[in-house]
Amino acid sequence: MFRRLRTVSAAVPLSLLLAMAVGCARFKHETHEMVYVSAAHPVFLHDRVAAVSNRVGQVSNGQALEVLERSKRFVKVKTENNEIGWIEERAVIDAKIYDSFAQMAQKHKDDPVAASATLRDDMAMHLKPGRDTERFYLLAGNSKVSLLSRASVVKKTTAEAAALQASGAAPTAPDMEDWWLIRDTQGRVGWLLGKGLDVDVPDEVAQYAEGQRIVGAWILTKVTDEEATTPDHQVAEYLTVMAPPKSGLPFDYDQVRVFTWSIKHHRYETAFRLHPIQGFLPVLLSTVKTNNGTAPAFSFAIANGSDIATDPETGITRPASLRTIHYEMLDTRVQRIGPDMGPIPIQHEEGDKKPGDKKPAKKSKR
Repeated sequence: MFRRLRTVSAAVPLSLLLAMAVGCARFKHETHEMVYVSAAHPVFLHDRVAAVSNRVGQVSNGQALEVLERSKRFVKVKTENNEIGWIEERAVIDAKIYDSFAQMAQKHKDDPVAASATLRDDMAMHLKPGRDTERFYLLAGNSKVSLLSRASVVKKTTAEAAALQASGAAPTAPDMEDWWLIRDTQGRVGWLLGKGLDVDVPDEVAQYAEGQRIVGAWILTKVTDEEATTPDHQVAEYLTVMAPPKSGLPFDYDQVRVFTWSIKHHRYETAFRLHPIQGFLPVLLSTVKTNNGTAPAFSFAIANGSDIATDPETGITRPASLRTIHYEMLDTRVQRIGPDMGPIPIQHEEGDKKPGDKKPAKKSKR
């Protein structure tokens, strides 16, 4: 009898231990849903969902919030400072979208930089090109960003265009707008509307754009001009790529131009110009060995054939196959080098005058 009671009493603590272990395991693996503030401006938390309510806290763009409860169009959240209140659902994104931004940043963290640019105003980074796509991080005006890839998407239909379409008028080509995949100084990646960005180009080079849009500008080398007012009398010489000032082009640029500095005339001069072509970013800088040491060099990509496709997911236009063309600059002379020395096709947009085009002969008067 005594032996049996001893066995039962020993089993009780064991069952309690098992129950405690299961409870601890459940507590340890418990997770809470998170949302993240996507609103461009600071948002107040309210103590209730009602026409009259009290402000109980304030949150800002990018801030993580723990979800406590959901209601129609509102979410009850808790901040890291244990402030609890309601916020509109449209002012936040869920963890799935947040993770998508994180994955995009990881995917493109080592992408080569096509150019650098400055934001004209505050802009929100989008998950995909398009004004109606999910947005998250807010970048302040005058922020510097790295441009990675360009995409073109159909501009949102205006009421006027929709009315024209409904009236049965002849269809016209849709308006397009360019977006850029960018990486900011914190390594975050997203899409920004192209017309809100200014490519960083020195004023002394920008004045030679001749109505074209400078897509990128890079310093090839520097020369010494004792009469120059620049620091240490060093003047940069530039490689630039340009494009017509419109969106939706099937290429990133159609002109490559090198500006060298004339020590005799103390001004920039065009040392090399290739136009019109269909070029694709990125443009890469390098150096090559010469008899006198090294010389600056650069390379760019053109389509290898007419097979060019647009990614339906992003709107990025890319040829099925690319050719890489190489050049070197010796003093002020730019010459082609490298394994691909084949002809570079000259491309023209519809309506452009092509070499060899002749004006129609005038009718003779009788």
